[in-house]
Amino acid sequence: MMITATATAAAMLMLLQQAPAEGTDWDAEFGVEQKQRDPVTGELPVDPYEQSNANAGAAPYDSAKLVADFGGREGIARIAARTVDLSEADPRIADIFAAHDMVRLKRTLGEQFCFLLGAGCDYTGRDMRSAHAEMGVTKADLNALVENLQRAMGEAGVPFSSQYRLLAKLAPMSRDVVVR
Repeated sequence: MMITATATAAAMLMLLQQAPAEGTDWDAEFGVEQKQRDPVTGELPVDPYEQSNANAGAAPYDSAKLVADFGGREGIARIAARTVDLSEADPRIADIFAAHDMVRLKRTLGEQFCFLLGAGCDYTGRDMRSAHAEMGVTKADLNALVENLQRAMGEAGVPFSSQYRLLAKLAPMSRDVVVR
């Protein structure tokens, strides 16, 4: 009887160790929900939150020259997108960006910059504390992001004095972004 029980156990173990069937949808097997991108915006859905320009983190400037220095709304959007692209490729902080919706990030970062620079945009993103919760952003991470923003602004030909004005609006937000 002992041999039969041992043989049965060995057979069960062999069955369990076999390679899974090809074509198995493991996400479906384990109930992993796949989020579908919006067909119009390309963004992943997010949980509801209160949208307000106050979420941008500061009051906007009122300077047509400043907006012009950034290339208007289109230039501001390009700078935001370039900042995200540089950050995604930056080995110092790429991991922070890997699990996030880059389409949404480029749009909301562009809106934030546009709002803060006084270009007449509304900011529809989350407040800084909520948006960065659970990311574990360090001061070094934020410094790398700022370097990427400065590079994007430099590539776009934004004068240093105008770059510093945007950075002056963003700097106090570090209290809500950096957690360690």
